[in-house]
Amino acid sequence: MDIIRVVIADDEPPALAKMRRLLHSEPDVEVVGVASTGSEAVERIAELRPDVAFLDVQMPGLDGFQVVEALAGEVLPEIVFATAFDEYAVRAFEVHAVDYLLKPFDATRLRQSLDRVRQRLRSAGGGANTERIRQAVQQARDVTRPLTRLLVRTTRGAARLLRLEDVLFIEAEENYVRLHVAGDSYLVRGTLSALEERLDPDRFTRVHRSHIVNLEAIRELHPWSHGDWRIILHDNRELMLSRRFRDRLPNLNL
Repeated sequence: MDIIRVVIADDEPPALAKMRRLLHSEPDVEVVGVASTGSEAVERIAELRPDVAFLDVQMPGLDGFQVVEALAGEVLPEIVFATAFDEYAVRAFEVHAVDYLLKPFDATRLRQSLDRVRQRLRSAGGGANTERIRQAVQQARDVTRPLTRLLVRTTRGAARLLRLEDVLFIEAEENYVRLHVAGDSYLVRGTLSALEERLDPDRFTRVHRSHIVNLEAIRELHPWSHGDWRIILHDNRELMLSRRFRDRLPNLNL
């Protein structure tokens, strides 16, 4: 019998205890990790690589949908969303979740959800759903809530949930982007254009085909040549503002 490894994320202790108890009665299910916040859920999923994650939609810090977004570059498990509010049901299926549990649910309803998980796991290879879920999340996300945290890997392989407000600028590197922070940088798989769509436009702007900059990190701008400008950051690093993107900087009238 193949064991289904599960991570549960819920900020309500009674709901978390109930889910663990119900899952414990399933002989082919093992709960390998629990989380009470969205940030903890991201870390548990990245560390433990479960087969399925049961995510409460409403959690402190990151909601269930933002947890999926924050796991860019990671292999995603199958996703089952749970919440007391059925208004999220459409979004849950828009992001290709295996199922959606409306609280309060009983053992029979949870078993139905697990049957769907089993079927999905049998029909798709490990990680086969990752790109499908990620693309669907990007299409269905609430555009009024830009990405605020992103899971990154350190040079030692550890996972860190990075606050994007701490990023000074972002640089394209072939099939990756490099996020520069004070004294360090992190490589994440993806394109600059795809990440740009998920960032807060009031904080980040594209200044070059290879760079996005945090507006709060800019100290000075100096005219350069052929309509380009030189950007000086607070840490004295320099970027180029291409004339193609200079209208992106607000109220500068360059």
